[in-house]
Amino acid sequence: MTRKVRRFSGGVYDLGLHVVWCPKYRRPVLGGRVAERLDQLIRQKADERGWEIIALEVMPDHVHLFVKHDPKSSASYVANQFKGFTSRILRSEFSHLKSRMPTLWSSSYFAASVGAVSAATVEKYINTQWERPWKKEKEDAS
Repeated sequence: MTRKVRRFSGGVYDLGLHVVWCPKYRRPVLGGRVAERLDQLIRQKADERGWEIIALEVMPDHVHLFVKHDPKSSASYVANQFKGFTSRILRSEFSHLKSRMPTLWSSSYFAASVGAVSAATVEKYINTQWERPWKKEKEDAS
């Protein structure tokens, strides 16, 4: 992956963020149509903000996102934009998310700036989530 810098009136930047968040109680509710819709909503929010999604995986009990964002947006702002927007819409469209859980997302999240490792490493990690050995063991047992 080649470095792609963006420009704004105050300078040049290349900011990448790896964000992970989970449903409340880590319930595996992000499957099927919910996962498809969540993917669409995350991409929609990124487009609205001018952020670039490099990698996105919706797992049954958590979401991995690698996003390039602007320098005025903090990690907490980025995470909360995705969580708040998707929670409101998913809970209105899928009634089982409203009836089973007090809120869709846990209040916590993980965010790491991509700099200590290469962006390609983070992208590969996210894109191979379904290939994890413990995931295969659970699938084989089913």
